[in-house]
Amino acid sequence: MAFLKRDKRDEFDVEAFIRNYGSLTPKRYTYENVMKMTDSFRDKIGKGGYGTVYKGRLPDGLLVAVKVLSESKGNGGEDFINEVASIGRTSHVNIVTLSGFCYEGDKRALIYEYMPNGSLDNFIHKHGSGMTNFRLEWKTLSEIAVGIARGLEYLHRGCNTRILHFDIKPQNILLDKYFCPKVADFGLAKLCKTKDSIVSMMGTRGTAGYIAPEVFSRNFGGVSHKSDVYSYGMLVLEMVGAKKNLDLGVSHTSEMFPHYVYKDLELDKDENTFGDPDISEEEKEIARKMILVSLWCIQTIPSDRPSMRKVVEMLEGPLHSLKIAPKPLLFSPTVAAEDTMTTSQASAMDSVTTYQPSEMD
Repeated sequence: MAFLKRDKRDEFDVEAFIRNYGSLTPKRYTYENVMKMTDSFRDKIGKGGYGTVYKGRLPDGLLVAVKVLSESKGNGGEDFINEVASIGRTSHVNIVTLSGFCYEGDKRALIYEYMPNGSLDNFIHKHGSGMTNFRLEWKTLSEIAVGIARGLEYLHRGCNTRILHFDIKPQNILLDKYFCPKVADFGLAKLCKTKDSIVSMMGTRGTAGYIAPEVFSRNFGGVSHKSDVYSYGMLVLEMVGAKKNLDLGVSHTSEMFPHYVYKDLELDKDENTFGDPDISEEEKEIARKMILVSLWCIQTIPSDRPSMRKVVEMLEGPLHSLKIAPKPLLFSPTVAAEDTMTTSQASAMDSVTTYQPSEMD
């Protein structure tokens, strides 16, 4: 790791990082600065395995979200480097802005632009949410799905260095006051040259229910930007499931939801698929398009998935141009690697019209 000191492999070399990135480096704050901007950590707005997030305010009055990393986090140094090095070089309306960072010994903090509507998780999960009775309209959900896709397309193709996120999930999608989505939390991100399609990676990274099959087992294929596409597909399916007023856990969502969606689509049961018997024709078209696109994204074999550029095209294009994707293998980390494709799936792939590989990349 380029920015870890040789004598202390878990210590971030801030000076080397600043020298390397120059003007691209986010502003560095002292821990005293962090204390002041958060009013001594008075307003806690989130908590996770990484640490705690506090609401803060910069001297110029700009509201920020300050993520203070847990001191006990074993790989905190690596996650910190990943986050600062990757997001620090981005600039896109659908990527959260990193305003600065603090690194003083074991005191580590990341300062982001403040998102008043919090995470997408607040609007699609009933449990622990203050938005229990607030349901986003289909048009808004579609706009959020397109925005996330554009953000990922930028990470995969728009940067000088391709950035693979590896942790796309509702909690890592933030919403501004206009519900414009911003991809956040780059702690597990991996940087690679834009010409590289397959990346080398030790172990598994991501969140259960959103992790692509090849991240668990290379027998499914190589790990690449298509792994983010899979996670995106599961995320969009979960958005659809929330609109159906389902309260499924991630494990059930990831392994069961796509399959009864297929059943509803095959039987043309729109009232089941979309969860609202009074849904308008326009909303029905939006919902069906979201479902069809997401099913392409969660194909078991990476090369069968579209690129994020193609995803944006499909979401913004006409519904009649979309075919139903082959039903993907019911995937779980416990499934043996040799079970990569069932006879029924192979049959489905032969009988269903698919996009050509050149269109998917």
